[in-house]
Amino acid sequence: MGKHGKTIKIFLIDGDANGRMSCELSNWTGKAYKIPRIKVKECVDRNDLTSTGVYLLFGKNDEGQDMVYIGEAESVLRRLNQHLAQKDFWNEVIVFISKDENLNKAHIKYIENRLHDIAISSNRYKLDNVTIPTLSSISESDRAEMEEFIENLRMLVNTLGHKVFDDKREISNNNRNKLFQIKAARGADALGEPTSDGFLVFKGSKAANSITPSLSPSIVRLRENLIEKNIVQNLNDILIFSEDYIFTSPSLAAAIVMGRSANGLEEWKLKTGQSLKSFETNNQEETLDR
Repeated sequence: MGKHGKTIKIFLIDGDANGRMSCELSNWTGKAYKIPRIKVKECVDRNDLTSTGVYLLFGKNDEGQDMVYIGEAESVLRRLNQHLAQKDFWNEVIVFISKDENLNKAHIKYIENRLHDIAISSNRYKLDNVTIPTLSSISESDRAEMEEFIENLRMLVNTLGHKVFDDKREISNNNRNKLFQIKAARGADALGEPTSDGFLVFKGSKAANSITPSLSPSIVRLRENLIEKNIVQNLNDILIFSEDYIFTSPSLAAAIVMGRSANGLEEWKLKTGQSLKSFETNNQEETLDR
């Protein structure tokens, strides 16, 4: 069951969880396909893939960073076959079409542009698009319909394993009293929150301007890499996060921020002084009591 009470139906086309899938929502005219790259040639059996739609190519670059290409086509299958020869980073595609064939060229150009903007804003995946898709001019009623289409599309993309359109911030969107902070030596002053992906350090947070000799080489390399990529910017010996950044654990986030080995469960604290460890323990106890 998805949000807003919509039922998600997933069908394994090849009877294999690693194969092709079709995906639908109750009371929605849209339809999604998730197709491994190696299965694109087999999609001649899906007549509806020759229709108008938008698609997302997913893969990783040489550094292991998640990548996406957002595109549209009047014949999606034909375009995907072209991408087999033109783009090699991707290993799967998610396609969206309309079951009632109600999407025209202006509609899919509008969706393509909006998805590009949302992906840029969420800043989770590196975009392979060289140019910004053109925003088509459509009527107000069509815009409202396309925005609903986009909301359903985002839900299904998440369900199918990609958070490319999801805001990195989770708790803080609902309750700013649950933000965790670190204030420590050498200028460390950071805010963040635990998320379903790890621990998020907020844009504008400050990291310590030096490190201790005992900090592990792997964490030193990560810290240097973040600085090289300007994710953490050095402004007059003040290290500032230029964007929200998700670490795999609270301890890794704390070590980067503090410039020393750290137990993130103890170091990250609410403004009340409660540690992340205590906060999570209390939440677990409250859940068990219900």
